[in-house]
Amino acid sequence: MQRKALISVIGGATAAVALAGVGTHLLAGTESTTSLDQYTTVTVDGHKALSAKIVAGRAESKFHPLPWVGTKVSGVSCPTGLKAVAGASITCTGRTGKGKDIDIPVTVVKATATSVTWKFER
Repeated sequence: MQRKALISVIGGATAAVALAGVGTHLLAGTESTTSLDQYTTVTVDGHKALSAKIVAGRAESKFHPLPWVGTKVSGVSCPTGLKAVAGASITCTGRTGKGKDIDIPVTVVKATATSVTWKFER
């Protein structure tokens, strides 16, 4: 009887750890897909682009989604909008909780006429 209880406890603990790992992976992602509409779109060098404010806000909110993932940053800003062209990139800047300035590289993964999928690096 004790053996079954021990197996149940170990199985439950294993399931909890696996679930926490999956949750962390899902919440800690650095990729985002954003629609290009009248509220998010600007023009950069004649191309549709995702507004710099949208990129900065999303990167800041996703940079430190959980206490054990990433570094807390604030004041993220981007120099220009992110062109809706696959491979386009910009470097945004922010500040860590310890006052250190950091660069946040942002790259377009995929772009269509109505959305852009982009990612940043931690």
